[in-house]
Formats: sequence, structure tokens, C-alpha cells
Amino acid sequence: MNDEAPPCGAVVDADAARRTVIVSSMASDSHTWNLVYLELLLGELGFDVVNLGACVPDELLRSEYLSRRPALLVLSSVNGHGYQDGLRVIRCLREFPGAHRAPVVIGGKLGIGGALTEDEVGQLLLAGFDAVFDDQRDPAPFRRLAAELSTGSAQLPVRVEGAEA
Repeated sequence: MNDEAPPCGAVVDADAARRTVIVSSMASDSHTWNLVYLELLLGELGFDVVNLGACVPDELLRSEYLSRRPALLVLSSVNGHGYQDGLRVIRCLREFPGAHRAPVVIGGKLGIGGALTEDEVGQLLLAGFDAVFDDQRDPAPFRRLAAELSTGSAQLPVRVEGAEA
């Protein structure tokens, strides 16, 4: 594969992109209620939200991320395959040196066996995620991060609070 990002359509105005958040599931996840919730939450914080919906193919996700140049990309999983899907997707998003590098976070039901281990969270962060939010934890850290992003005071990366060892 070459080092150039594929053409992805028109780039959105840079000022608008600073306020845009993309919310999406991944290819294997058909759930939508989580995406609607995130869209409403982020909208209340003043962001313009692009909700890509359920079962989003990796290439479409990458194309939207590179062309819209959002302030944040939020990946949400409900089916329990978020850990595996997330590793694949973040590698796809981060494979182009010099490409847009907005924060990418993942959350929801990320494993079928309950909360992720500290090692699994670490692997997601090392792969390129800026924050990991497991649904077995308090949602306050995600809300806090989104609020901080809206004011420009966010500190990344974020480690899941209380991940199991």
C-alpha cells in the first residue's frame, strides 16, 4: 500500500471541522441507540455531530475521517467486539504518515468477557487510540473529555480509570 491518503472528496472548512465530531460504530456492530445517545450528548456540548451509523466499513470510516478532518472521532461498540475491531480500525486510520491526526477514542462494550484488562487497554492506546472508555466503568470520564475538548483544555491520551489487571 502506498503512503498517500486516497482521495476522499472535498475537505470541510477548517473552522467548521474544529467543532465537528464523527460518531460511528464499526463494521461488525449493528447497534444504533448508543450512537444516538452520543450524538445528543455531544450536540449538547456544542459540537456539530456527523453520525455515520451502524456497520460502517473501515474504508468509509477512514474516508470520512480524512476528508472531514473532525475535532474528534468517537467509535462505539455494543456487540462486545470493540477491542478486536478497534485494533483493526485504528491501524487503518493511522497508517498514513502526516495524515489528519485528530483524537480518536473508543468506548462501549469492548470485550465479550466483561471489562478489558489493563493490558488490553494499553494495547488499544499503543495502537493509536487517544482514550478508551469501557462500558463497565463510570461514563463521567468520557463526558469530562468531551467537555474539555469543547473548551480546548483536554489532556490526551486518557487511560481508563480502574481497568482490571
